[in-house]
Amino acid sequence: MQLLRLGDPGSEAPAVRAGDGTLHDLRPLTADITGAFLAADGLARTAAALAAGELPVLADPGDGSGLRVGAPIAQPGKIVCIGLNYRDHAEETGAELPAEPVMFMKAPDTLVGPYDEVLVPRRSVKTDWEVELGVIIGRTARYLEDHESALACVAGYAVSHDVSEREFQLERGGTWDKGKSCETFNPLGPYLVPASEVGDVQSLSLKLSVNGVARQDGSTKNMIFSVAECIRYLSQFLVLRPGDLINTGTPAGVALGQAEPKPYLRAGDVVELEIEGLGRQRQTFGQA
Repeated sequence: MQLLRLGDPGSEAPAVRAGDGTLHDLRPLTADITGAFLAADGLARTAAALAAGELPVLADPGDGSGLRVGAPIAQPGKIVCIGLNYRDHAEETGAELPAEPVMFMKAPDTLVGPYDEVLVPRRSVKTDWEVELGVIIGRTARYLEDHESALACVAGYAVSHDVSEREFQLERGGTWDKGKSCETFNPLGPYLVPASEVGDVQSLSLKLSVNGVARQDGSTKNMIFSVAECIRYLSQFLVLRPGDLINTGTPAGVALGQAEPKPYLRAGDVVELEIEGLGRQRQTFGQA
């Protein structure tokens, strides 16, 4: 089962793709895929409605209908990110392995669809790519005590692209958020896969290419802090609410870690990324 949102920005309609590949209208259950829907057992209700044949069939965007695919969740209350969470990525950037998860925030309105244009900011010289496992929260998480309770708060997973401007992030005052919150800097999707259907979340491959050249090829097994530990840890410092998104870090292969001259992104570049079982994204970069 895959949950997705179709339509123009700001007017997306919720849909669900069943296991047999058929796309169904989710509007009989909800006006949108929001935190409130997820918190109200939205995924279980969706599965039950599919099994009962209660959801109308839709034309699939893949069959030529031309519908835009938006981010699979409505704008979250917050996007929380974990930095330096893959051993090979920390090593390529010359950073010490963190003793605790490195947390930073990303503006919620950076969220766009998986195939939308991403804008290189004005005066940017170091726009970078980062394929990441996105975790969508489905239950309020605060002061969690163990990994089991942490994973129980996950609604599902999605491909997330944590686009970053390294000069803004590292050389303009030391505030990571500054290089992470530029407009369009978080493509998400193409769909949300329920946690119960993902299998071992610590054994998923992640890949990214730029203009057809492979740049990242990693696995979530190389995370320093597991998905469960990231959620448990974050819940000690802030409340995670249904619909919130957690970006869990990126493997080696980003432009920042390449030899000089570093191949930072420019208008016209095409980035393609995927995570095992969670689908693929493709963005053409434009100029802000």
